[in-house]
Amino acid sequence: MTLFNDLFYLFFPNICVTCESSLVQSEKIICTHCRHDLPMVPYPDFKNNKIIASFSGRIPINMATSFLFYRKRGKTKRLIHALKYKGNQKIGSFFGNWFGFQLKQSGQFNNIDYIVPVPLHPKKLKKRGYNQLTTFGIALAKQLHTTYKPAVLIRTSSATTQTFKQRFERFSKLETKFSITDVEIFNNKHVLLIDDVITTGATLEACCKEILKSENSTISIATITYTE
Repeated sequence: MTLFNDLFYLFFPNICVTCESSLVQSEKIICTHCRHDLPMVPYPDFKNNKIIASFSGRIPINMATSFLFYRKRGKTKRLIHALKYKGNQKIGSFFGNWFGFQLKQSGQFNNIDYIVPVPLHPKKLKKRGYNQLTTFGIALAKQLHTTYKPAVLIRTSSATTQTFKQRFERFSKLETKFSITDVEIFNNKHVLLIDDVITTGATLEACCKEILKSENSTISIATITYTE
């Protein structure tokens, strides 16, 4: 079996998503060089950082964190693009396990009851075929020994594309709406809301407002990337 694997790898090598160099057998998704070059978010305090400060006065957030900085050019953007638009869902698992291990080691995410993804609109989900957060959320839940809970928070409308809008306009004119299928499901629960990229936080805020309709619910946020 080892000989077969070696021959298979010789003719069909795995490629680094970011630099497209061949991966050695001990590497997954990205090469060691690119892995060490990723712009990781250095926020050890989950209750007092720039991310959680951006929600101040808007919604009550218990903790907030992101794994990587998202920039217009660079490795992070290529990884997220491959995850969202090229069907490379292994990237989600890769980040979920890595990030989840770090959060578990911190000892501050041991009381999470549910991990809930920001949902796609049904039409977009049908077109894309998957939610880019699924593998990330499943791996994160496994690391944190909790439950991944999709399909409870649903998207009921979809805003037009916001890619080229200014940050303020994107926040003030957000039309996307969400709802929860059971208003009591998050009663007395600590929910970890996840997304791939956080910019203004408007989408996450809209999701949080729905989750907070559950009595005595608590929300923390974890995203793969963060745009400063």
